[in-house]
Amino acid sequence: MTVRAFRGEIVSVPHDPATHPDPVRHEPDGLLVVEDGIIVARGAYADLAPLHPGIAVETLPGLIVPGFIDAHVHYPQMDRIASHGEQLLDWLDRHIFPAEKAFADRAHADQVAGLFLDELLRNGTTSALVFPTVHAHSVDALFDAACKRNMRVISGKVLMDLGPEGLADTVETARGESEALIRRWCGTGRLGYAVTPRFALTSSDAQLHVAGALLDAHPDALLHTHLAENVRECAEVAARFTNAIDYLDAYDRFGLVGARSVFAHGVHLSDRACARMRESDAGIAVCPTSNLFLGSGFFDFSQAARHGLKLGLGTDVGAGTSFSMLHTAGVAYQAGLMRGHRLDPFRALYLATAGSAALLHIGDKVGGLLRGQEADFVVLDPGATPLLARRTAGADLAERLFALQILGDDRAVAATYVLGARVARA
Repeated sequence: MTVRAFRGEIVSVPHDPATHPDPVRHEPDGLLVVEDGIIVARGAYADLAPLHPGIAVETLPGLIVPGFIDAHVHYPQMDRIASHGEQLLDWLDRHIFPAEKAFADRAHADQVAGLFLDELLRNGTTSALVFPTVHAHSVDALFDAACKRNMRVISGKVLMDLGPEGLADTVETARGESEALIRRWCGTGRLGYAVTPRFALTSSDAQLHVAGALLDAHPDALLHTHLAENVRECAEVAARFTNAIDYLDAYDRFGLVGARSVFAHGVHLSDRACARMRESDAGIAVCPTSNLFLGSGFFDFSQAARHGLKLGLGTDVGAGTSFSMLHTAGVAYQAGLMRGHRLDPFRALYLATAGSAALLHIGDKVGGLLRGQEADFVVLDPGATPLLARRTAGADLAERLFALQILGDDRAVAATYVLGARVARA
C-alpha cells in the first residue's frame, strides 16, 4: 500500500454550474490524501492533517485542479497540425488522409502514439477520447502506449468503407477487427472502447448498420463520430441521406444516437436535432479552435443551454490548433461570446474536466478530485509568465481561473500527476 498526501490550493467543479446550485469545491489550503492511486480524503489541511499522522506531505505551489479530459482528439493528425489553406472536406483530402495512410506501418503508429500521449501529459491532459485510423494496429499502438503511462484512454478502430484508396476498410473488416480489438483490450488497464465511424459520408449504409450492431453488442462501448461540423459537409450529408430529417437523423436511423453517443462539433444543429439529443442523452464534444481554424463556425452555447445538452470540451488536434485545454477553453469563451454567450471560468473548468468525464461515461473515475476517484490532477502556475503573474496578483479565484483560461497554455502547467504519481513537469 502506497499512501501519499498533497497540500495546496485545491479547486474542482464536479457539477455543472449551469444546473447545480453549489458546483464548486475549493480549499484555499487543502490536503489530498491518495492511497494506491485513489483519493481517500480531501479537505482543509487543518482538518485532515491530524487524521493522517506520519504521512509524507508534498506541498504543491499553485492551483491543484483535476487532470484535463480531452473529449475529442485525433492522434494520427498530430504531425499535420497547422496545415494551411482549406476547409474541412478539402483539408481532409489534402492534408489528413495522406498522413493517415502512413499508419499502415505499425512502427510509425507506435512512434506517434508515444509522442502524442506525452504531449497530452505535458499540457495537463490525463484522459482522452481519441480517433486513431482505419488500421486496427493504430488502436493497438495507442492502447499499448496508454498502458505504459497508466492513462485513461478511450479509442476504437475507424470505420470508413467509403474512404479513399489506402484508407478504406470493408463491412466485414469493420465488424471483425472491431470485435477482435474489444476482446483484446476489454478490461485492460484504464482503457475503454469506442465504435468509431469517421462520419456519415465515409461509411456505407451497411457499415453504419454494423456500427449500430457493435454498439448494441457491447453496452460499455461509446459511439464516437463527427456531426454537423461544416456547411458543405452538412449539404453533402443531406444530398446523400435524402430520407433523413437532418444530419443527426442520418445516424439515428442506424441506432447510433443514444446515451453513449459522443458527437464532435455540432456547430450547425437544428432545434429538432437538439431536442432529440436531449431525449436520447447523447452529447457533444465542443471543439472551438478547430471550428475557427477550418472556418466551420461558432458553437451555439445558448442553443445547447436551452435544450439542456450534455457537453464536453475537445482540442480536435490536428484541426485544433493546440493540445492545451486551457487555450481551448479560452477560445471557447471567445466563440461563445460571438453568439452572445458568456462562458464563465468555473463552467469552462467543468467542461474541461468533470463535464468531459460525464460525456465519456468516466465521471465516477475522474474529473472531480472526489473521494474514491483516481488521483489524476494538474498543478497550474498562475505566475507562469510575467503577464499572468501581473494579471493574477491579488486576484480572487474566479479572476485567476479566467486569466489562466485566456492567457494560459502549456507554460502554465507546472506538473501533471497520474494516479498520484508525477508524470510531467514544466
